[in-house]
Amino acid sequence: MVATCLHLAGFVCSFIGWIGVVVATATNDWVVTCGYTITTCRKMDELGSKGLWADCVMATGLYHCKPLVDILILPGYVQACRALMIAASVLGLPAIFLLITVLPCIRMGHEPGAAKYRRSQLGGILIILLAMCGVVATIWFPVCAHRETTIMSFGYSLYTGWISSALCLFGGCVIVCCSGDAQTFGENRFYYASGSSSPTHAKSAHV
Repeated sequence: MVATCLHLAGFVCSFIGWIGVVVATATNDWVVTCGYTITTCRKMDELGSKGLWADCVMATGLYHCKPLVDILILPGYVQACRALMIAASVLGLPAIFLLITVLPCIRMGHEPGAAKYRRSQLGGILIILLAMCGVVATIWFPVCAHRETTIMSFGYSLYTGWISSALCLFGGCVIVCCSGDAQTFGENRFYYASGSSSPTHAKSAHV
């Protein structure tokens, strides 16, 4: 029962984390930049927002974005972070599908617990790989962006990526390490005695 609860908790954390990774990948508010000094930018109310797909200008009553479509002139770190976040988003699809098929409420015929255990472990490993891609991208991007321009603050997309990657890492580790063993995975057994001391009266039932 404890292993089942831990597995469900790991799945919920992984699913929420994966959705967050997709949101962080699709949005552009990764870092808030300033082309002048911080004091000047605050007085002029003119800040920039930099993401994986566009550079934006934020001013009073204006929010204009310039898409980053020319791959040949893009900095290497932007392309690498794009690839990592896309890989993380894609890895989540088979991982979540595998984890859904091994949930306690899902039964696929008379499938043995060992087969479900292997799928659970594979899904957990994919979630951990997803998390590592997200962690590397969300740390690498602001570090390299700071070398190009002055960063005033981190954007909500970057915070979303950090939190989501942490949730996926936690959920994947729980699934891989705390889901029990292959022989009893997915099984919920209870034992009872009929009142006789004879061991032949002990029975088991699957719930």
